[in-house]
Amino acid sequence: MIVTLTANPSIDHTVRLGGRLQRGAVLRAAASASQAGGKGVNISRAAVAAGIETLAIVPVPEHDPFVDELAAAAIRCEPVGPASVPRGNLTLTEPDGTTTKVNLPGPTASPELLEALADAVVKASTDARWVVLAGSLPPGAPATWYADLLGRLDGHAPVAVDTSDEPLLALVDGLGATAPALMKPNADELASLVGGDAEALHAPEVAAAAARGLVERGLGACLVTLGAAGAVLVTSEGAWHADPPPTTVVSTVGAGDSSLFGYLLADLRGLSAPERLRLAVAYGSAAAGLPGTTIPTPAQVSAAAVTVRPLDLETGGR
Repeated sequence: MIVTLTANPSIDHTVRLGGRLQRGAVLRAAASASQAGGKGVNISRAAVAAGIETLAIVPVPEHDPFVDELAAAAIRCEPVGPASVPRGNLTLTEPDGTTTKVNLPGPTASPELLEALADAVVKASTDARWVVLAGSLPPGAPATWYADLLGRLDGHAPVAVDTSDEPLLALVDGLGATAPALMKPNADELASLVGGDAEALHAPEVAAAAARGLVERGLGACLVTLGAAGAVLVTSEGAWHADPPPTTVVSTVGAGDSSLFGYLLADLRGLSAPERLRLAVAYGSAAAGLPGTTIPTPAQVSAAAVTVRPLDLETGGR
């Protein structure tokens, strides 16, 4: 079972524009959609589509429409309170796939809610094969909350983390004491951890060298998503780069979440590190070719179309 925690869930509103986004103009939408979301929820949604048991832990009221929507999608959900209704996020997509997001901060989480969430995750982890801590933290949560929760999960199921900004920095600062089994930064997030130019980190060898420093500090594995450049995976056993298949990008929203799920699915299947990377990139590419926050089904994913090669970080060659 994959247990996901979405500490700051959202209702994702996606508007597909008929033309380019223009500041100050009156724009006409070609289509729109709304969906209960958040990084952890997206991963649970992918798990259900792949026939993998999952539990989505979310801080929402028990009888909120958010819970009803997940139930209708066959996603087992554990609402945790005392909580407020989730925030709303807005995504604008242009015909060429350019995506603009406006994310609201979300309701403030009380200390009681944060403790209830942590207790729920720790309890569920006893039956989990992976625990995923995903997304931003709500207002009121200390930046160290994920790092502190990771300490409570030590010795339980392996933990994957996908977050950014101060919570990500706090996790890396704590690598000497506890470390997740997997971290999934993008190039910008990796740059915030190691310094340097995020654009330079889109080069696979550069990204892998930076990620290796985190693995040497205790991180189990680092999956760095690089957009059109694919992704790199670094473990204590080596480093690999995967080129994505040709993809007509429709929306990049949810692509990173799909990549993370692809990795977890491959791990559950007992596949090697290069094959975990292959399925991660296949899932991310499939998501980028779908509208809005649509999460791909296994039938929409083509792992065979992804090329994986080892990286030689000692010489800088391949």
